[in-house]
Amino acid sequence: MKRRFAAALPALAAVAISLPLTLATPAMASAPCGSGASDKDSTSWQSTAGNGTNQRSGSSTSCIVTGVAYANHNLDYHCYTRVSSTETWTYLRNDATNVYGWIRDDKLSDGGSFNAC
Repeated sequence: MKRRFAAALPALAAVAISLPLTLATPAMASAPCGSGASDKDSTSWQSTAGNGTNQRSGSSTSCIVTGVAYANHNLDYHCYTRVSSTETWTYLRNDATNVYGWIRDDKLSDGGSFNAC
């Protein structure tokens, strides 16, 4: 019995070590068109959009444009979703227009929200 346990111990240790890493990484899932998200980001509002950045109804360029954020608009980040290993989108409210929408994080100068939806 002890030998079987000793043989399984390295495998159990590997699982125990990798478990926190998989739990800490948000799953990849785009937000469907027409969806929103709760406000999980309490950071202060910032002007981080490029000039004329589209806000969309979901985390995809195939979703309709709900508004446009300009460089002088303050944005209230709510959370982000990971679409692929290299693409994330932040759900936010544009304080200047009171429009909610999704903006791809590479369009935001600070990379968007750090709080997963």
